[in-house]
Amino acid sequence: MRVAIVGGHGKIARHLARILTQNGDEAISIVRKREQFEAVRVHGGEPVLCDVEAADAPTLAEVIAGADAVVFAAGAGPGSGAERKETVDFGGAVTLIEAAKFARVPRYVMISAVGADSSHPGDEVFDVYLRAKGRADDELVASGLDHTVLRPVGLTDEPGTGHVALAADRDAKIPREDVAAAVAVALAEPATIGRTYVLASGDTPISEALRG
Repeated sequence: MRVAIVGGHGKIARHLARILTQNGDEAISIVRKREQFEAVRVHGGEPVLCDVEAADAPTLAEVIAGADAVVFAAGAGPGSGAERKETVDFGGAVTLIEAAKFARVPRYVMISAVGADSSHPGDEVFDVYLRAKGRADDELVASGLDHTVLRPVGLTDEPGTGHVALAADRDAKIPREDVAAAVAVALAEPATIGRTYVLASGDTPISEALRG
């Protein structure tokens, strides 16, 4: 399987590239800066330069051409303002939806966020973020693509456990490595198509949790 990962320099994306290549798949890691190439290669990704925030759908379609699946792992990140939540977390995800259609890539896995909701109230930057993620999820569900939406809770850099829970309280956490492992399982498991999952640390093996 050839998988194009938007936001390829991110921590989850680099874990995913490593997992995919260890499984015998190919990871195309789409990054914004050429100086990020080496960090991606170390994890097994094949770096490609494209700024999803600035690119249009036909341009991004050329980058992902030949892929079997795409993963949206990009994000404006902590410290960014409301405007970039719109242009990256929503706009970038939608550009990738359109690009996948142009390039005839049928499979799309979205790394979203717990609490993502297009109707989420509030005017703080985090409120804007949750609305942007929710609207992006809604666009993907309506797109006709073979989609899976993963909504992890608070992220940590602890080593992955290989186990998750599909429900969470407000203080729940999950290692980024386990989120990446869940993406890899979703890509390989047809039963996850059309599903949205909350992901938190738990006691159920990831492959078992996402198969149910």
